[in-house]
Parts: sequence; C-alpha cells; structure tokens
Amino acid sequence: MRLIVLLACSVLAVACGSGSHDIEPLPEIAVPQGATEFTARPDIVDPHPVQIQGWSRAGDDRIALHFETGTPECYGVHATITETTDAVGVTVLGGTLPEAQDRMCIMIAVTGTLEVPLESPLGDRVVTAGEPH
Repeated sequence: MRLIVLLACSVLAVACGSGSHDIEPLPEIAVPQGATEFTARPDIVDPHPVQIQGWSRAGDDRIALHFETGTPECYGVHATITETTDAVGVTVLGGTLPEAQDRMCIMIAVTGTLEVPLESPLGDRVVTAGEPH
C-alpha cells in the first residue's frame, strides 16, 4: 500500500510541475498623478523589497516603475531587471540614503516612479515582479 501511495504522490508531483507556475504580470498603468521621480541609488542602506504597483512605457527601451516609499530626502530606491525573450522581470529595493542615516526623517509615504533602461525594446513582452520564468 505504501508503494502505491508513494507512486501516486510521485505522479502528482510530476504532473503539477516543479514550481514554475506562471507569474502574474504587473499592470501597465499611467504615471500616477503627482508621483515623485526617483533616481536609482544602488548605495542605499538596509535595502528591502518594495512592492511595485504598476509600470508604464517610457520609450521603446525604457519603462517606469511605480511604487510607494518614503520621502526622497531620506529614502532611495534601486531596481534590478532580468530580461528574457518573453518577459521582463523587475525588482525594486528601497532603503535609507547614506547621507540621511543620522538625520531625522518624517514617516510619510510618497508615490514614486523610477525609469529603468532595458537591454532590448519591450515590444510585446510582459512585465512581472521578480524573475521571469
């Protein structure tokens, strides 16, 4: 009986795949009104993932990512892009600016936007959060 259960579980595991489920694309939206433009800062301190609310086209080979973070006087963001022939995966990290570490910062959320370059024109590829599969 154990052998039958083990065999059934093995068949189900193979049928379900190895975890490469389709990733939901991020919504393409207009640039949020009043959004603050950020410049990439790879030197941020204590980086952490920032949820991307959507993206918009900023040119053939550029997209703008939209998110919420702290004020640009104290907080910065940095994005990583992974491209495949079918998708563009994006990740945004937020953190404290090095020059603001010893400064008092107000705790207020702002809608931010960050333009990022692509290696190839976006075309009809989907944009996803994280690594594309």
